Amino acid sequence: MPVPSPQSRPHTGHWTLQDVLALPEDTTHRTELARGHLLTSPRPTPAHQHVSHRLHTLLERSARKSGADVEILAAVNVVVPDGLLIPDLVIVDATAAHNADLALHAHDVLTVIEIVTPTTHHTDHTLKPTLYATAPIPHYWRVDLPPSPRSPDLPHLTTGHRRADTYEDHHHTLPGPPVHLNAPFPITFDLEALVRL
Repeated sequence: MPVPSPQSRPHTGHWTLQDVLALPEDTTHRTELARGHLLTSPRPTPAHQHVSHRLHTLLERSARKSGADVEILAAVNVVVPDGLLIPDLVIVDATAAHNADLALHAHDVLTVIEIVTPTTHHTDHTLKPTLYATAPIPHYWRVDLPPSPRSPDLPHLTTGHRRADTYEDHHHTLPGPPVHLNAPFPITFDLEALVRL
């Protein structure tokens, strides 16, 4: 039997972290909390999942090679000062990952990564960077995918390093040279291979 979305459940006033963590698992929507309001988005598309899987594999390989004591996790709860977010991928301190229960705390997260689709464009570009920066999470990456396979738009990657309460962004576009990053550990990859569908 399908689980009703949180919006269909009776609720008065702002949502709290405890309210959201008490919700039953929803297999059709991703439910997040920002400033007392719920954010829901449909489960990821196949294109989103292709990129997420490739990036997860790349990050794990690079972390092992560098000896970084981290875990790469997908779609986990992250508690930020103003809510609960579910990044597509996180790079997190390994000890904190092993000790986590229902959620990770932002202070244990080194990098959050969002893979942008048409339904998440506004939150991934505007709301989430602010919430992640004030958490404060040191790095925010965003992979923008074309709105459809037939779109003339090219995928691109934005890597942000936290400065004060915002991110200093660096843009990586196609065609272009391999992406080289030094933090949170050394990573080199071909953007075209990462986003090829």
